[in-house]
Amino acid sequence: MLRSKQADGTRYVKRTAPDPAVANPLQAWRRSFCDWTVTVGLSPATAKIRHTALGYFIAWADERGIRHPGEVTRPVLQRYQRHLYLTRKKNGEPLAYSTQATRLQPLMAFFKWLTREGHILSNPAADLDIVKAPRSLPKHLLTIEQVEHVINGTNPQTLAGIRDRAILETLYSSGIRRSELIRLKLHEVDVERGTLMVRQGKGRKDRLIPLGARACAWMRRYLREVRAELIGPDTSTLFLTDYGEPFEKNRLSDLVKGYMRAGGIAHGSCHAFRHAMATHMLEGGADIRFIQAMLGHSELSTTQIYTHVAIGKLQAVHALTHPARLERVKTDVASLDAANQGRNVSEAAAALLEALAHENEEDA
Repeated sequence: MLRSKQADGTRYVKRTAPDPAVANPLQAWRRSFCDWTVTVGLSPATAKIRHTALGYFIAWADERGIRHPGEVTRPVLQRYQRHLYLTRKKNGEPLAYSTQATRLQPLMAFFKWLTREGHILSNPAADLDIVKAPRSLPKHLLTIEQVEHVINGTNPQTLAGIRDRAILETLYSSGIRRSELIRLKLHEVDVERGTLMVRQGKGRKDRLIPLGARACAWMRRYLREVRAELIGPDTSTLFLTDYGEPFEKNRLSDLVKGYMRAGGIAHGSCHAFRHAMATHMLEGGADIRFIQAMLGHSELSTTQIYTHVAIGKLQAVHALTHPARLERVKTDVASLDAANQGRNVSEAAAALLEALAHENEEDA
C-alpha cells in the first residue's frame, strides 16, 4: 500500500500498489470459485474471506512460477503452509494459528472444488494437516462493574452520547455480534415487546432474542431524540453515524474501543460485551441452552446441546439472570434450572465460553 501526501501537507491519500500476480491465470479460477461460493448459498462474507485467502496464495505461487492448478502438489502446499508459519507481522510476531488456518482452509475448499469440477485430476489438499488453533479465553473478562463503568462513560447530554449508550446497552443486553448490530433495521427492534430480530446471522439463520428493559429504555430515547437528527441517505438502518450512514465494522469497533480505553480497559471491543453477557448470565444461573439460543450457536461440539427455546421462556430467563435490568426479579433460579439436573454444567459452561473465544478469533 502506497501513500502520497496532499499539497496542503495534512492529509494522505491511499494508492494501492500494482499486484504483480494480477495476470496469473490462477486468478480466473479464483473468481469462478468465489462466484460459485455465493451461488450455492454461502454468504458474501465467506466468499470475501476465500477471495482474500486465495489472493495471498496466488501471490506466493506467482513468485515461484506456478500458473495452473495442476502444478500445485501436496509438497507445494506444505511449502506454503511452512511459509505462513514463518511469516512475521510488522511487529515481529508470527501469524496467529487462527490466521494461518483462515488462509489455509479456503485453499482446501478451492482444490476440492477444482477436483469436483474436473479442472484437476486429484486433490493435492485432501490430506493437508492444519494445526488446530489453541483456544483461550479473551485477554480481559469484563466484570459487571467494569461493564457499567464503560457504559456510564457515554454522555447522555449529547446526541452522540445517547446513541452510543443505546449501542452499548444493546450489545451487552442481547449479546449480538458486531456485524449483526450494524445490519439491524428499524422494524427489527420491538421496544414494546422487548425483542430484537437478527436476520441472516451467522449460518444464515434468523433468531428472535430478548432485549432487556434498560436497553429498551435507551433505545426509546435514541429513537425519540436522536435518530431523526441523523437521517441521511439510509432511512431503514437502526444505528447511524454522525453523517446519517450505517456503521462499518471497523468504525463501530473504534467507537466501542474508545469507550473501553477511556474506562481503563486495555483490551477488547464489541465482542467483549457479547462475552460479558454470556458470562454474567451464566453466573446468574441461566441454563446454558438459553444463552446458546441468544448467541445463535447451533451446537457446542463438546457438549452436543441442542434445543429450541420459546421466546417467552427466554425473556423470563433474561430478566432473571442478566445484571443490566431496571428491577431485580425475585424468583428462585433453581426453578428455571431443572433441566440441568444430571448434566455437568461447569463443563458445558466452559465449552460455551471456549466457543465464544474461538468465535472472536474468527471474527478478527
